[in-house]
Amino acid sequence: MFNLTPIVKNILIINVLLFAVPAVAGFSDVMIDFFGLRYPFAPSFSVYQLVTHMFIHGGFSHLLYNMFGLIVFGPLLESAWGGKRFLIFYMVCGLGASALYSGVHFFEIYQAQSAREIFIVSPNAENYARFLEQNFPEYYSSQINFIEVFAKNQNNEGFLNEAIKNVNSLLARKINSPMVGASGAIFGILMAFGLLFPNTELMLLFPPIPIKAKFVVGFYGLTALFGALHKTPGDNVAHYAHLGGMLFALFFVLYWKKYSSRFY
Repeated sequence: MFNLTPIVKNILIINVLLFAVPAVAGFSDVMIDFFGLRYPFAPSFSVYQLVTHMFIHGGFSHLLYNMFGLIVFGPLLESAWGGKRFLIFYMVCGLGASALYSGVHFFEIYQAQSAREIFIVSPNAENYARFLEQNFPEYYSSQINFIEVFAKNQNNEGFLNEAIKNVNSLLARKINSPMVGASGAIFGILMAFGLLFPNTELMLLFPPIPIKAKFVVGFYGLTALFGALHKTPGDNVAHYAHLGGMLFALFFVLYWKKYSSRFY
């Protein structure tokens, strides 16, 4: 069904093995904790995570989605560029994705830490609500009742301790949550495919109608942008990593088109 090229095949095998073996052996969580990309100033951060996170996935559907994109769009790009250029492109898109994600993550944590300090200095319901609304909007709605009661019992030690506990817990979770997956590199591949083969018709599964590649790329790009700017409850997708992969892909495709004679 799929004519896999050598680099695509090897990337596929590595990703599948690094998911299947730990899943069967029962240490998937250890793999995610050790090789997932952490906040740059977290104690558990290591430089190698910038690369290793691209080959670790959080679940079967996560792996399936990314590998499907790889085997659908990757072989044509590898055939057009050659294996060496395709591998460099894949890795650069993945690194670019992690760079943008880490930059945004750093800014978000800095904001949350600043809001936490304001709350600790003046631990009242108003500052607690502001901390949640600005930094954890997906959690804010579930705390509205608590905030209202807290506002009426500002000097109650129980409510105060509960609020402080929640603030510290949310911030620690944000700092220590690892990011995994090949999505940044895959979105880069998707962007490159749309730029090089914009009018190639792809058959959608639902509904089963043909659509040009450039429209598919546009849709995924807008979806990633919307997801990044409008967080929804329960959404743990690294949308900025998707955008990072697409942006670096755009840069490299345009660069290679202009200076193709200088690249190998």
